[in-house]
Amino acid sequence: MHRGPTGQVDAVPALRTSIVLATRNRRASLLRSLDRLVHADGPPVVVVDNGSTDGTAAAVRDRHPAVVVVELPTNTGAAARTVGVRRAGTPYVAFADDDSWWEPGALERAADVFDTHPGIALVTGRVQLAADGSLDAVSRKHRAAVLGSTPGNPGPDVLSYPAFATVVRRDAYLSVGGFSTLLFFGGEEHLLALDLAVAGWQQVYADDVVAWHDPAGPEVVSRERWALQTRNDLLVDWLRRPLPVALAATGRLIRRAVSDPAARAAVRGWARRLPTALRQRRPVPADVERRFAAAQRPLSAPASG
Repeated sequence: MHRGPTGQVDAVPALRTSIVLATRNRRASLLRSLDRLVHADGPPVVVVDNGSTDGTAAAVRDRHPAVVVVELPTNTGAAARTVGVRRAGTPYVAFADDDSWWEPGALERAADVFDTHPGIALVTGRVQLAADGSLDAVSRKHRAAVLGSTPGNPGPDVLSYPAFATVVRRDAYLSVGGFSTLLFFGGEEHLLALDLAVAGWQQVYADDVVAWHDPAGPEVVSRERWALQTRNDLLVDWLRRPLPVALAATGRLIRRAVSDPAARAAVRGWARRLPTALRQRRPVPADVERRFAAAQRPLSAPASG
C-alpha cells in the first residue's frame, strides 16, 4: 500500500508481466539489450544463461543487480525459456533475445489484451529493425491477416511468429509444455503455435505492441543454421502434421541431400530424433493443419501500378 497525493491509501498495482531472456555467450549484445529492458519501474527480468563461458552471468549481476539470473550447466536451447517462465511470478511473460528489446509501453498494451480476452494465450508484436527502422517481413505478413481475424479479437490470427516478439499467458504456455526439448533451437515456435491451437487457445498479432530487433550485421543464414532449421521443420511435420505432408517433405529433403551437404546434415539430425518424434506424434485436426499450411505460404507480392 502507499499514500496518494491527497493522503489516501492506494493499492499498489500488481505486476502483470515479466520478461524472460535466454542467452549463451553473447555477453556484449545481451548487456546492450538489458540496458533497454531494465528500468526501475519496469517489469522484472529473468535471464537464463545456457551454460555460457564468457562471463555472462557475472556481468549481468554486476551491471543489473535487479535481474534474476538462472545459470544452467549446459546449453538447453529454446527450452531455457521455459525455465525462465517457471521462475516468473506474473500471469504474463514476454520473451526477448539478446539482440532485441520491447518499446516502452508495449508490454502494458499486451497485458491489456490478455486481461480483456481470456481466450488469448499469445500476442505477437510488430517487429521493427533497429538498423533502419523498417518493418520486418514477418510483421508485414501478420498485417496482411493471411489467417483472418477471429471476431472480437484485437488483431489478426497467427500461427507463426518469432519468440522474441511474443508475450504469452503463463499458464497456457506451461499447460502445453512450452518450447520443445527435442527441437533444441530453430523453428520451435511452430510446434508451440500448433499445440496452443489444438488446446483451444487463440493467438493474435497486435500492431501496437512493438519489439525492436538489432541482429549483428546482415541476417545471412549460415549453412549450419539452415540445416538446423530444416531439420526442425521436418520434425514438426512428423510430430503434428498429416503423414502425407511429412512423407512429401522428407522425400524433398532426401533428394536435395544427394548434392547438398547442408541437406545431408539436416537429414542426419532428423533421423537421430525421429524415434522420439514418432513417440510424441499427435497429428493436429484438419482445420488446424489447413490454417498452419496457409500461415507457412509466402506472402504474395503486392500488385504493381
